[in-house]
Amino acid sequence: MSKPIVSDSCIGCGTCEAVCPAVFKVEEVAGKMIAAVQLADYDGEKEKIDEAIAACPVQAISWE
Repeated sequence: MSKPIVSDSCIGCGTCEAVCPAVFKVEEVAGKMIAAVQLADYDGEKEKIDEAIAACPVQAISWE
């Protein structure tokens, strides 16, 4: 099973969290706001994850 990953180019805008809150959560990591991937049923959320990938303004999300 593949899972979504977020690259270092993430700007912490929160779009992915708004689209798919079951999988993405914006958190502060080392003083920077970035999206983190939560443990979830990635297969069950595939459509929403794909929507979040398409909506990311800096293309920071992809499938592993």
